[in-house]
Amino acid sequence: MSAARTALVTGATGGLGRAVASQLAADGVDLVVAARSAEAAAACAADLRAQWPDRHVRAESCDLSREGEVRELMRRATGSGPMPDILVNIAAVQGPIGAFVDAPWGEWARTLGIDLLAPALLAQLTLPAMIGRGWGRVINISGGGATGPRPDFSAYAVAKTGLVRFTETMAHELSGTGVTINAVAPGPMNTRMLDEVLQAGPAKASREHASALARARDGGVPPEQAARLVGWLASEEAAWISGRLLSAVWDPWDRLAVHAGEFDGSDIYTLRRIVPKDRGRDWGNG
Repeated sequence: MSAARTALVTGATGGLGRAVASQLAADGVDLVVAARSAEAAAACAADLRAQWPDRHVRAESCDLSREGEVRELMRRATGSGPMPDILVNIAAVQGPIGAFVDAPWGEWARTLGIDLLAPALLAQLTLPAMIGRGWGRVINISGGGATGPRPDFSAYAVAKTGLVRFTETMAHELSGTGVTINAVAPGPMNTRMLDEVLQAGPAKASREHASALARARDGGVPPEQAARLVGWLASEEAAWISGRLLSAVWDPWDRLAVHAGEFDGSDIYTLRRIVPKDRGRDWGNG
């Protein structure tokens, strides 16, 4: 990958964010690492520069729940250079845990703002330059609840489902522009969100608390596994794939190129509605 490429990575100070930033740096990409804490972002950038001295790494801070700060992030990030060639939307919050009827509405709405609206706005701000160059990559991080119900985590699940459908929709709009957009399901990692599930306890996270305890004990999916997938999607090798949700754990993404011709017109790795005939039932039309 050309060293001239620049990636904006949000949530860069978390476990997955650091792994992704390091992977992209190893692949020859310059970086703008963003986090809510300016101090944490600066420390992350310093670590990356020490590890990859040939890479240009800048640190930026932003509260993604505030539209004005998101726009200001882009103004600062591009103040000394062009718009990013690669956008990786990692930053997210889990939001209120527990029954939806008991969720504080402000926190519920804020979760959608950070996990769905901010990534969409960042894409809207970066896409025109990508389209103008005829090359670009947008990579969105999915999460639990995007492909099936996730009780007790309604805000997070709704936001991530929306982010995947946004990814699919934008892929159609971007067809033929040289810009791809995909989503990554990183798998269950031992991160801050796991700690939040444990702290919520079985009373609020009744359906996931036991599995969270087991993961904390046995270890989760290494963030480097998802980082490798992100690196591949950001590369020239993945120029043919767009609008898909790929699992870093379950999908053979490093061998998919041999099936590239089978993706056209297919719904493989996308969200869809299951109808009776999909389950061998004949209920009439539909």
